[in-house]
Amino acid sequence: MQTNGSAYSTRVRNLIYVASPPRTGLTQHLCEAGWNAYIADDLGQVTEICHGRELSVGLVEISDPETGAQLLPQLVDISGSDLNWIALIAPQHLQHAEIRRAIARFCYDFSTLPVPFERLAVTLGRAHGMTELRQKMSEIDRDASAQFGIVGISDAIKAVRRSIITFAVPDAPVLIIGETGTGKELTASAIHALSRRGTGPLVTVNCGALPASLIQSELFGYEKGAFTGAERRVIGKLEAANTGTIFLDEIGDLPSEQQVNLLRVLQEHRVQRVGGYAEIDLDLRVIAATNANLERAVKEGRFREDLYYRLNVLCLTLPPLRERIEDIEILARHAFQTHLHERTHKVKDFGQNAWKAMRSHAWPGNVRELINRVRRAVITCERPLIGANDLGLGDLARAGNGGSLNDARSRAEHELLTRILRQTGGNVSEAARRMDVTRATLYRLIRKYDINLDTDLEASSPVETGIQIRRPLNGQQVLPFDARQLHKVR
Repeated sequence: MQTNGSAYSTRVRNLIYVASPPRTGLTQHLCEAGWNAYIADDLGQVTEICHGRELSVGLVEISDPETGAQLLPQLVDISGSDLNWIALIAPQHLQHAEIRRAIARFCYDFSTLPVPFERLAVTLGRAHGMTELRQKMSEIDRDASAQFGIVGISDAIKAVRRSIITFAVPDAPVLIIGETGTGKELTASAIHALSRRGTGPLVTVNCGALPASLIQSELFGYEKGAFTGAERRVIGKLEAANTGTIFLDEIGDLPSEQQVNLLRVLQEHRVQRVGGYAEIDLDLRVIAATNANLERAVKEGRFREDLYYRLNVLCLTLPPLRERIEDIEILARHAFQTHLHERTHKVKDFGQNAWKAMRSHAWPGNVRELINRVRRAVITCERPLIGANDLGLGDLARAGNGGSLNDARSRAEHELLTRILRQTGGNVSEAARRMDVTRATLYRLIRKYDINLDTDLEASSPVETGIQIRRPLNGQQVLPFDARQLHKVR
């Protein structure tokens, strides 16, 4: 059943009123106040009304506390989290603990019966305003992520989007440079999708994840009998990408021997399978990505100069998250909405200390780290508002705000890195795992802050940090194996 708002109202607003039976006086007041009220007396009608209609507020009359405690979560599940529910309940029913908990968890507000409409009208207006505000924020999020799934409103990310459009037109190789977690694969996918090869395959090869002994057969394929265990012909990744694009991620980790073979493919546009003799023509585009400094690798003889210039025709550098702080909130909200279906509790938003911690954090793992932290918080948070502790950033929320923003970010990054290295006893692999970054990124951070594992890790006692320090007879500290290797890298 539907009641229409007054013709004298400046704007009709939609709400759903769940009651059996509805209060005639209340529905009349709603109409006079400009509300378009849809009335339901069971969950089936609620489902029907909510489907395809833009509702901002829900009114539910609770006549039985026990039934109401079961009804409220069902209403929220049907209507979605954007609709604000207001409970109408007799004062004596509020003595029941279960209904109090349910109202606190699932409702925007409540009003006692009999209905004081003037007060209820104010609550309805605020609930409607909050719904509109959330919807507008969601629209901004959708607009920001409309292009290629790359979320952000900063000048840096806008420049990345413009480069993607520009680089999609030609067929020249592209080199994408960026730290771990900045979105290199997403950028490559966008360039491919917008190019004339967008209907062809996009084949991804992670050069850093494959053992050196397997890279050749993975890239070039092999014939039956080419080596022990080669029981059939296998098409390589390069051949599989024919008429499309091959994306070579972490190209800086490609062994020297395979750099030569790849260079030959780029020069001749042909590939030869391992154990084969036939030359197979290729028509593909190459996009490569790295989080390493390839120019330095060239100077140090770890990467071929001729291959570097073959790949670096068009270069796109992705900004780290710490250099686009204005995107943190929109990225966090986007991740929140993406993983909201995974929540186990009725978490609704981020608290102020969560925003403070996220703005102070250095984000060594960039966007990937932010997404993972938000996803974990959505799943584990037991309160309506996500806090800094739910994000694993409690120390940052308690920290002071002295100094510039860059100083705060650097200080937070240095403190986190030092603390994790202390806790792991200098074990780089374990520290990288805990920080959700690669070993290469961790080494760069150690060099950036000039952390000396002989002295800096002794700042706290073994009991405080959990480091087990072995002391030989001469009294010298013996560092763990990974820490020793770290000094060689430095």
